[in-house]
Amino acid sequence: MKTRLQLQGELVKADANVKRVYNNVFDVFRKTWKNEGIRGLQRGLFPAYIYQTLLNGSRLGFYEPVRHSVNKLAGYKPEESVFWTAIFAGSATGCIGATLGSPMFLIKARMQAYSPVLPVGAQHYYKNSWDALSTIVRSDGVTGLWRGVSAAILRTVCGSAVQLPSYNYCKDLLIQYQIFDPSSFWMYLTSASVSGVFVCAAMQPADTVLTRMYNQHTITDPVTGKVRGALYTNPFDCLWKTAKAEGIKGWYKGTTAHFLRIAPHTVITLVANELIGKEYKKYTGRG
Repeated sequence: MKTRLQLQGELVKADANVKRVYNNVFDVFRKTWKNEGIRGLQRGLFPAYIYQTLLNGSRLGFYEPVRHSVNKLAGYKPEESVFWTAIFAGSATGCIGATLGSPMFLIKARMQAYSPVLPVGAQHYYKNSWDALSTIVRSDGVTGLWRGVSAAILRTVCGSAVQLPSYNYCKDLLIQYQIFDPSSFWMYLTSASVSGVFVCAAMQPADTVLTRMYNQHTITDPVTGKVRGALYTNPFDCLWKTAKAEGIKGWYKGTTAHFLRIAPHTVITLVANELIGKEYKKYTGRG
């Protein structure tokens, strides 16, 4: 739903008298369910699973080791909560995860954008994830799987730089003012909820850029012979062209759908990470 809202009216002037296909996130849900059924709503689910595993496995798994290492290099205690080292660690691990997961996000975005009934944006039809993978490699080469990775890195850096630092900072405040017990489930839940709001706000423009760069058709440059995006050359080119044609509001298309996805995702991911981490420490005798 988010993908289709972000692609709707792509580079169409804000004052153009063009009828919208979808009015809001609930309208997308209703029309997709009516015309495409449950398969339409779950389109791109498999590559989404693989993407999340690669992205968050790297991002969350490397975060604490990187933060501790940077703290030591900067002369702080490894466990000490330092704002700038937390942002650096979040950004660095986000880059790793985004790069590893980029091919799966590319496939996911294109599969979710495709609609045989109410299409918006460029349309790419793939039978399944394997068909998408092989089709992209045949047409654009192996490097085509990482087309738009710069947008993926920008998006993930924006989110990672905010998500874990805001979560940990909120936890520290709740403990400092004795609002919740340090090991309380409600402390994890509250901190993760606050973090979800910040993540959505920080990521939204870059998320729209990522969707559009991944979904655009590719063309062969007549001069260089290289395959490139038909509409955008890089994330900042996409940001500029979107703002020029649609206004700044174009960056925030699909924000409600994005929040409805990222908020529960952030809560579940961070709370589960804490609880699993606690059990692991108990099991290894570190708790």
